[in-house]
Amino acid sequence: MPESAPEFTIRLASTDAERRAAQALRYDVFVRELGGGGPLVDHENGLERDRFDPYFDHLLVFHTPSDRVVGVYRLMRDDQAIRAGQFYSEDEYDLSPLKSTGRRLLELGRSCLHRDFRGGMALYHLWTGLARYVEAHGIDILFGVASFHGTDPQAIAQPLSMLNHAHLAPPELRVRARPEHFQRMDLVSPEQLDRRRAVVEMPALIKAYLRLGGFVGKGAYLDHAFNTTDVCLVLDTARMNDRQRRLYSGDRTE
Repeated sequence: MPESAPEFTIRLASTDAERRAAQALRYDVFVRELGGGGPLVDHENGLERDRFDPYFDHLLVFHTPSDRVVGVYRLMRDDQAIRAGQFYSEDEYDLSPLKSTGRRLLELGRSCLHRDFRGGMALYHLWTGLARYVEAHGIDILFGVASFHGTDPQAIAQPLSMLNHAHLAPPELRVRARPEHFQRMDLVSPEQLDRRRAVVEMPALIKAYLRLGGFVGKGAYLDHAFNTTDVCLVLDTARMNDRQRRLYSGDRTE
């Protein structure tokens, strides 16, 4: 990094102004669009922020012609989590299975794209930048919460159930929603599962993880502050096949 393309440039935020630009994009997506909030959200200046921001690296996608931040990914290695006192998602999930592996961990979060750049190349470049970060830091396992809009589990019963029935993490990597927040995901039986509907209703980020061989933890978490239903995704780089590695690294030769 930086990784350049004709329309996009990818780099880690290195200045306060770049970090504020990331928080401004997050505000547009998570607060204005999705109705989220939080104790440190700055409504006056339009910034979505929390106490963990100083400990994360912030991967940014710039639209080169306009020099605007149009994509964001928040990245926290295990050594950064020690300084922060915990991983962000530990408030929602018991991460003991991952932490006990002794392998290098990277937590991902706050992934978003500007509405004008969704469904195009910006997401591809964001993933390419992530792959290079993982390689540079020797990361073994990636994880983090990804969200469905809204907090009514029945409204997303089909995709939640498909994740539970078909993509549950193996026992040694199976994080679990904390008991006080645990929301069952097996809301529809395998016989009643409408796979086509489930795929259509699945957020693009979750589908991207699944294509790379990702899994989900046990149980969902209803985040009323952010108006989302969260699942915890886990990606073990050692389990990826050759095709998944090419997708993940940004190799578009297929």
